[in-house]
Amino acid sequence: MTLTKPDTTTSLIGKWKTYPAYKDSGMEWLGEIPEHWEVRRLKYIARLSYGDSLPADTRAEGETTVFGSNGPVGFHSEPNTLAPALVIGRKGSFGKINFSDHPCFAIDTTYFIDSRNSKENLRWLFYSLSLLKLDSISEDSAIPGLSRELTEKQWLPVMPPSEQCAIATFLDRETAKINTLIAKKERLVELLQEKRAALISQAVTKGLDPAVPMNDSGVDWLGEIPASWTINKIGIECIVKARLGWKGLKASEYVDEGYIFLATPNIKGREIDFQNVNYITAERYFESPEIMLKVGDVLIAKDGSTLGITSVIRYLPNPATVNSSIAVIRPDQSLDSIFLYWFLSANYIQGFIQRMKDGMGVPHLFQADLRKFVVLVPPLTEQQAIANYLDHETAKIDALISRIREGIEKLKEYSTALISAAVTGKIDVRQAIGNDRDTSSS
Repeated sequence: MTLTKPDTTTSLIGKWKTYPAYKDSGMEWLGEIPEHWEVRRLKYIARLSYGDSLPADTRAEGETTVFGSNGPVGFHSEPNTLAPALVIGRKGSFGKINFSDHPCFAIDTTYFIDSRNSKENLRWLFYSLSLLKLDSISEDSAIPGLSRELTEKQWLPVMPPSEQCAIATFLDRETAKINTLIAKKERLVELLQEKRAALISQAVTKGLDPAVPMNDSGVDWLGEIPASWTINKIGIECIVKARLGWKGLKASEYVDEGYIFLATPNIKGREIDFQNVNYITAERYFESPEIMLKVGDVLIAKDGSTLGITSVIRYLPNPATVNSSIAVIRPDQSLDSIFLYWFLSANYIQGFIQRMKDGMGVPHLFQADLRKFVVLVPPLTEQQAIANYLDHETAKIDALISRIREGIEKLKEYSTALISAAVTGKIDVRQAIGNDRDTSSS
């Protein structure tokens, strides 16, 4: 049955012309397609060819890009595809699609498509394959992967070659504009993060008054510090504790309500995430009284990839403790806990921790390491002023970063929706090739 559509459609992607007539595709997920389009299984559009084995130590020097499941992984002297080519992840990051304008080498964790196994416009096919959500078509095996048989059974809408070319040209142009905007916003986020880091480092090592007298700290990475400040070790100014010799929890020892059991995902930020926590029984909580948390405790991740992540207990909704990956630093009365949190968050300490991490097989901070960390100790009132200043100023930067990231996500959603609309025929781009549209308001 032929269906007549309005001249334009308005949605997340804005206003674009539609096709004059549509028909039912027979596919619930696809809905209506332009009257002159067809729906075919992928195996009649393209065949997936297996990549070839190419261990890293057998690659010869050259300029041919080697593609793995997740994208480029190096170079080789010879290609195994023609150009252009699609390379699709088969194992690992299966379902990820890469496009190469040049002959490339697809390794054995991938499939590839070039002109030997498809006569269609491969740039159009690159966009169309996104409809299939290939990362969800997995073989039922111990090692998840993209099944060629299941993938080639999938259906795609197909149109005449000239229209494939028009869709590819349109999407190349529009997504390039969107990606340029995204790149600008991501660069702005980087600059704001750099500004934030510089603000913290300046405040916790130089103070807020640029006119105060300065003295040489005697520590290379600190340089000069305000004359009224002192230098000490965390182990002298604070109590450092962590869970030792503690048996792991059984499933039955996690409860719906009880004592909060913090893990490293809960301490990523200026405030503790108490909304997504686990709870443990009273018996397990009282096993380790030395790490029953108090307001003012500074927490630092001491294991693995999150090594050095820091937060501070500003309030406690319920009694709480930490798992074995988190150390607890409890300042004495001469050190403000919020100031200490910002000091440990500064580039100096984080850079030192990163250098330690790079030199370890399994990154780990021992309590003895933490006790040796240098800490600056301004007068207490000055610590509190610095802490309040950084709370206020970083909150403004964080809010701006959050708004920019929301804009980035909206642009990505717009790009995805535009691709879907074009390759499913919900919009007619044939007359749009010579027209420019402004996506800056999207």
